[in-house]
Amino acid sequence: MIRYEKFNNEYTDRIDCPGTEKHYRIVRSFPNIGGDDSRSPKESDQWCIMIEKFLPLINPIQQMPVYEDDVWVITFPKCGTTWTQEMVWLLNNNLDYARAAKLTLEERFPFLELSGALSLMDGDSVGRVQDLPRPRHIKCHLPVMLLPDAIRTARPKIIYVSRNPKDAATSFYHHYRNIVGYDGPREHFFDAFLNDSLIYAPFGEHVRAYWEWSKRPDADNVLFLTYEQMKRDLREVIGRVSTFLGKRYSASEVDELEKHLSVESMRNNKSCNMDDLLEWAKNTTYSEARKKVTKNDFKFIRNGTVGSYRQDMSDEYVQRFEQYEKVITERIDFDFFF
Repeated sequence: MIRYEKFNNEYTDRIDCPGTEKHYRIVRSFPNIGGDDSRSPKESDQWCIMIEKFLPLINPIQQMPVYEDDVWVITFPKCGTTWTQEMVWLLNNNLDYARAAKLTLEERFPFLELSGALSLMDGDSVGRVQDLPRPRHIKCHLPVMLLPDAIRTARPKIIYVSRNPKDAATSFYHHYRNIVGYDGPREHFFDAFLNDSLIYAPFGEHVRAYWEWSKRPDADNVLFLTYEQMKRDLREVIGRVSTFLGKRYSASEVDELEKHLSVESMRNNKSCNMDDLLEWAKNTTYSEARKKVTKNDFKFIRNGTVGSYRQDMSDEYVQRFEQYEKVITERIDFDFFF
């Protein structure tokens, strides 16, 4: 059962902006399996934060058909999603660079809950995904609890990518500022992240649930990657993803793909760099004061490095985020590789 309630506190109040406003806490109850019913509750709750615009999508997503030949890329926002999508689509489509250049990444690999993740975004992103010709490639930021019910039985290919929280939060802050329309100080945004009070939170539960799913004996359809692994040895990750998708490529083909996936190449790739989204944001979510600022060098694919948080985060916040990371990793056999 899924229920929801209005959610706001000092942290959400500070980061409410045109693109993400009216936050809700969505709760899903799952039956507890095993244990002594006399001592254990019959149900356990999982929760996440979304915005009001997402609420009409809950049932359509829960009931959406899922197919075995689907390929899903799932991340918490700003954890290497676009980079991974381009790699996965090319690997699963025989390195068809010509077609990849002709169609935008959003056309090839649409964002399932897009129309429910930005307050002013129109359209029916769920219907668009449902109408895709198979095999479908689907981007998603949802936690495990909000995925379609059929995803467990259909067993599509799922590739989850995590990132260390400091870099994820910093990149998400820049996304909020330049796409979502947030004009406040970065410290308020970091506070909301650390207190699980922004869209898709809690970050730690998001990562934990997919990590534990990937470690199940029957989860050979789930591949867990980290952004830091991709930065350290992209070639090795390309090999792992190729094997996962049942594909094989020559060394020279991998060389070409590795070059294609470089940060500079991705920034200059019009099918991937989300220029249309940036233009939409400038006209839709920016405040009048922001609209008057003519110079804006922000790129959707920003700097693509590990440790970029050092440019935006004070020592105090670094320490707070390190404590936050410790709490997450204490609960699972996982570490943020950076």
